Amino acid sequence: FTCDEYLASLCFEGSKVRYEEVTPEIETRINKELEVIKKMGFAEYFLIVWDLIKFAKNNDIRVGPGRGSAAGSIVSYLLNITDIEPLKYGLLFERFLNEERNNMPDIDIDFCYEKRDRVIKYVSQKYGENRVAQLITFGTMAARQAIRDAGRVLEVTYSEVDRIAKLIPMELNVTINNSLNLVPELKETYNTNEKIREVIDTAVSLEGLVRQDSIHAAGIVISAEDLYHYTPIQREGDTDIVTQYKMEDVQEIGLLKMDLLGLKTLSLIDKTLFLIKKTKDIGLDIDNVSLDDRKTFEMLSTGDCLVVFQLESSGMRELVVNLKPTQFEDLVALLALYRPGPLQSGMVNDFVEAKNKQKKIKYFHPSLQPILESTYGIILYQEQIMLIASKLAGFTMSEADILRDAIGKKKKKILGSQKKKFIEGTKKVGIIDEETAEKLFELVNHFAEYGFNKSHSTAYAMISYQTAYLKTNYPVEFMAALLSIRMGSQEKVAQYVNETRRLGIKVLPPDINESFSDFTIVENSVRFGLSAIKNVGSNVIELIVKERKENGRFSSFLNFCGRVSSNVLNKKTLESLIKSGTFDSLKQPRKHLLENFENIIEEINKVKKSKESGQFSLFEEEHSSRHQEFEHFYEEYSQKKLLNFEKEMLGLYVSGHPLSEFQDYLSNLNTIENLYEEPDKSTQLVGGVISKLKQIFTKSGQPMYFLTLEDLTDNVEVIVFPTVLEKYKELVEEDKIIMVKGRLDRKEDQIKLIAIEIEDIKRPESKRIMEKENSFKWSQSERIVLRVNKANLDKNLINNLHEIIKNNSGSSRVELNIINGDGSSIEKTYNFPEGYSVKPSEEFFSKLKEYFQDRIFWR
Repeated sequence: FTCDEYLASLCFEGSKVRYEEVTPEIETRINKELEVIKKMGFAEYFLIVWDLIKFAKNNDIRVGPGRGSAAGSIVSYLLNITDIEPLKYGLLFERFLNEERNNMPDIDIDFCYEKRDRVIKYVSQKYGENRVAQLITFGTMAARQAIRDAGRVLEVTYSEVDRIAKLIPMELNVTINNSLNLVPELKETYNTNEKIREVIDTAVSLEGLVRQDSIHAAGIVISAEDLYHYTPIQREGDTDIVTQYKMEDVQEIGLLKMDLLGLKTLSLIDKTLFLIKKTKDIGLDIDNVSLDDRKTFEMLSTGDCLVVFQLESSGMRELVVNLKPTQFEDLVALLALYRPGPLQSGMVNDFVEAKNKQKKIKYFHPSLQPILESTYGIILYQEQIMLIASKLAGFTMSEADILRDAIGKKKKKILGSQKKKFIEGTKKVGIIDEETAEKLFELVNHFAEYGFNKSHSTAYAMISYQTAYLKTNYPVEFMAALLSIRMGSQEKVAQYVNETRRLGIKVLPPDINESFSDFTIVENSVRFGLSAIKNVGSNVIELIVKERKENGRFSSFLNFCGRVSSNVLNKKTLESLIKSGTFDSLKQPRKHLLENFENIIEEINKVKKSKESGQFSLFEEEHSSRHQEFEHFYEEYSQKKLLNFEKEMLGLYVSGHPLSEFQDYLSNLNTIENLYEEPDKSTQLVGGVISKLKQIFTKSGQPMYFLTLEDLTDNVEVIVFPTVLEKYKELVEEDKIIMVKGRLDRKEDQIKLIAIEIEDIKRPESKRIMEKENSFKWSQSERIVLRVNKANLDKNLINNLHEIIKNNSGSSRVELNIINGDGSSIEKTYNFPEGYSVKPSEEFFSKLKEYFQDRIFWR
């Protein structure tokens, strides 16, 4: 076999597996693609990619369904390089490989993040360690970094340099000189502070210079001969060989570059499937689940998209709720729509309204309906531009791709000739007249600016659907897997534990007799993994699990210390295990253990030495057990202190929450989670506990604070400027439970609260402030949100609520949230019909309060 013949034979074998029947359309597409690949000499490239993906799939390494334009190739599909059937979704080969553009094919591949290194190792072994290397990248000094480096060398205090660096706007390609013109405070400091002027002048000369090298996140290069014949190389650590030429230069000299990416979501899917098999004995084939699962789309339509691949940002969640996806193609469209261009152009609103039948679908010309029907008359994908040029102007697909590329990259020289060719082509095809052709070209030219690669969108929508499907149908396994994957970040673990609880799944604290390294499932609840505890290393965990497996459960703390080697149980590790509550199930107070564990270890070591020397006595055995007898009568720390220990070691409160006793107060406020739905610059009232506190000083030397406020749903950064701090300084301290009235500051997906007022939530006047604030907000609100505890929900309450609403008719819509027993999450939402809109007023507010007293809360 030649490489071309072998590739063709593999495609023929693959077609028998992929298709029940190879239709003439499929056969024509296969032959056409093979002909182009042969003509361009790329058969070897496809075989290399096929081989490494075959290795991955044969060795239990999950591979993504596709990435980029390669998903438009049926050859890629038949070789199992991609898992998206291109004909089904109207994906075009020429968008991937076009003989008239004569570019190298570029097949980027996603692998399970945790196992990607095995693929790179395989490639090195297959082609030779001296012929395979990872690509180098060079990090340059951006504006902020240049200022920090200059300040450090010039011995300016960190707080002062940090303040100056943060005055540089967080914008793409911003420079120090630009910032001096844009930020008055920065300009003033530069003009008045000689030392800072020196820092900034030095930073300007450093800006843009290479600061360090590192390894490219995905790129590897393969050579037919030893790489040092083509590029200088270097070694990172003991094993990694890295090019000294960056990616663009490696390609310029003709070496084969491939992107092998590690995707954590694939690791998440893998771990979830493992847990489903382990707990339910179901061997779920996620690559072949139904793509029209009703429950999955219902979940997505409510905006329940946290940790759903590509759909979890607040802006995307809002778009998902508005669009209300009902089929897989809607997810494909979502990924193409949620980009700055479409969002700013207004086409997203047009798409949503057309999809939800709030607006009549219009086609510029009837001939466009077959091409644009799936996107409701809107040109959304680059492939649609190519199809328009082909069907209406007689372009070949290769020519249509040239047009697409010219429009997308605004190649003015080429566009003039392409427009002429388009108009002439429409005359020959004869479907539209010249005037219509002129307008159509302008329409195509306009939408091409926003057009997205449908092949990539379809492939990634498949991962979005798979994660949504698993979260909907196997939430316990999915969340346990997610928490295990994200264990390295306490902040992420805290966020996802809150999400797990919101889904109605109990999260259990770590336990010395039940926890493993990862989060595990115990009777439909999720148990904390030992790796999530600060200062507890993998070697300790391995010893604990091994000892438990071989010799049974630990009966006491003393028993544990006697069985697990003190060589690995250092003071910090034991202290962390105790503080996190890992020994609580042994009914031994944390206070006793923390105050005595060093003595206990010391005595156990003495006993061990005595046994080894043969001098062990009954007196020593009795003496060592006294702690165990006494500890049951030992007093325990306060609940507040125990919870703070958990927060310190695990990043969140597990066995309880300091806010639980303040549910009545908090139910009258907005939740931090809901702040993401509120408009920028709006005034908000939230309550919570201060979990983090950072003090900085302004240029005039006044203190101000950045504090993290946490409630039962989420956390938010609150900025307390000096003037506000002066009034409320005694309330700004860690673990303080407060209420904050502030102005919402939104930047893309990030929100902050600028404090206006701060109150101790325990003070009686806090209740009055809440009521006054709620009354004010209601008078301006287009939507009134009421919350009722499900324990208080009955037919009389609903009937009375209907009556009050009818007697206060107005224009504000009413939404009723039914909350669970402890008030931590919403179980169901009921939107009153249009005829039940109300007029927000003090009278309406008072009537609700009078009628329902403590049975209903509002925000």
